[in-house]
Amino acid sequence: MAKLTIEQLDLTGKRVFLRADLNVPLDGGAVADDTRLRAVVPTIQYALNHGAGVVLASHLGRPQGQAAPEHSLRPVAERLEALLAQPVPLAPDCVGPEVTERAQALKRGELLLLENLRFHKEEEANDEGFARGLAALADCYVNDAFAAAHRAHASIAAITRFLQPAAAGLLMRRELAALGRILGHPERPLVAVLGGAKVSDKLGLVEHLLERVDALVIGGGMAFTFLRALGHDVGRSLVEADRLETARHVLETARRRGVPVGLPVDAVVAEGPDSPSGRVVGIREIPATHMGLDIGPLTVERFAAGLKGARTIVWNGPMGVFEKAPFAEGTLAVARAVAAGSAFSVIGGGDTVAAANVAGVADRIGYLSTAGGAFLEFLEGRKLPGVEALTEAP
Repeated sequence: MAKLTIEQLDLTGKRVFLRADLNVPLDGGAVADDTRLRAVVPTIQYALNHGAGVVLASHLGRPQGQAAPEHSLRPVAERLEALLAQPVPLAPDCVGPEVTERAQALKRGELLLLENLRFHKEEEANDEGFARGLAALADCYVNDAFAAAHRAHASIAAITRFLQPAAAGLLMRRELAALGRILGHPERPLVAVLGGAKVSDKLGLVEHLLERVDALVIGGGMAFTFLRALGHDVGRSLVEADRLETARHVLETARRRGVPVGLPVDAVVAEGPDSPSGRVVGIREIPATHMGLDIGPLTVERFAAGLKGARTIVWNGPMGVFEKAPFAEGTLAVARAVAAGSAFSVIGGGDTVAAANVAGVADRIGYLSTAGGAFLEFLEGRKLPGVEALTEAP
């Protein structure tokens, strides 16, 4: 966890290669949600204010190694200009003679945004030649893209073989500190809240957390696999039949370790997620023609009670089909419960962070992680290429 940070670098007169996560949704050629852009602004401003020229790099979407206008970072450049209140010129590419010339001409306090890294297939291949070309653009490397840190890509991993020192940006530092606080020495009781659609997506996380948490709360679609494993008939609710034995093993492991596992006792059911409304039934009363699409009010009450005494909370995944209004209340209620106490809370994943914002409690969450996959893999105890590649702190 002790990695060099941007604050430990002498940036005066240096060109900084800043790998950020500017992978934002676009709508009609404009940025639809600038959350990720705002998150990296402090690192950009820190570098500029400390006398550096910044070569800013990111991917956007999945252009499959081909230049595609709809995946251009031009809308990002335009939005960053407004956020930074200074010009953000967009390079025609991310490597090549013209890009090198423009990067080398950067003066202190100036910024150059490279075009989409994934316009080159070598980026995702972690190609050393491509990485060497990127490294030639700067004097030092800063990674502020924790959300992409689980990818062994050229701008994240291979580049650090040719460009040193390699430091964490301000956002990366905060992410590592917040998640490290959970895995290292959390204040107890530590409670994990997991939701989302599938057990298979979070199986490694569940097994890893069972060794660390004092209690586990499971909602969302994944809960129905556990309920089926316990013998409940859950109607047409989402169940991963090939994970039933695994779910039983998880529950048995939790029992042996003395870790209580909270599961729904009631649910909001309907014939499908597009139904205009749902109704609350007990878990044993789900009709064969219906599916569970949200946790019910009694479950919310029990989950909230389980969170009340927690000193540390980690939450990933909605409690139901959060994007549909009739099935959003369970997730919003859990967001309010997470924020209500004095626990240090960390939440991650797009839907989970969105729930905190919609519930109006984002400012009462200890840390909102910008990452999805990297958040899960870090909590699973996996080594992330983007973190491993950073220089150790002295």
